[in-house]
Amino acid sequence: MSSIVNQIRLKNTQIKKKSKLNSCPQKKGTCVKVFTMSPKKPNSACRKVAKVFLLSIKTQIHCHIPGMVRGVMPLQRYATVLVRGGRVKDLPGVKNKVVRGAFDLKPVFGRIKARSKYGIKKN
Repeated sequence: MSSIVNQIRLKNTQIKKKSKLNSCPQKKGTCVKVFTMSPKKPNSACRKVAKVFLLSIKTQIHCHIPGMVRGVMPLQRYATVLVRGGRVKDLPGVKNKVVRGAFDLKPVFGRIKARSKYGIKKN
């Protein structure tokens, strides 16, 4: 009797979607394309996004590039980047971020606060 109840309970639970990073904190990838996306309804901007090919799992994912200066693209095609998790709420389908200051992506210069997020060393 209890096994039937457990089966009913398991059917009703939601299945969690697995991350593309395969439960790793970061993965190395190659930048395929750099472009901008416009966010969902109440917000308006041009968010910088990179399409990254992960060699270890052979998949392409969209990654947000944090700390962009207006009009300047620090990332080029075929650049090596480090990808971490963390979705961007107002960009649909973007569930990863690129780590600043690792591999070919330069850190954001002139940061005083929240330096660890943008790859700046302490003076």
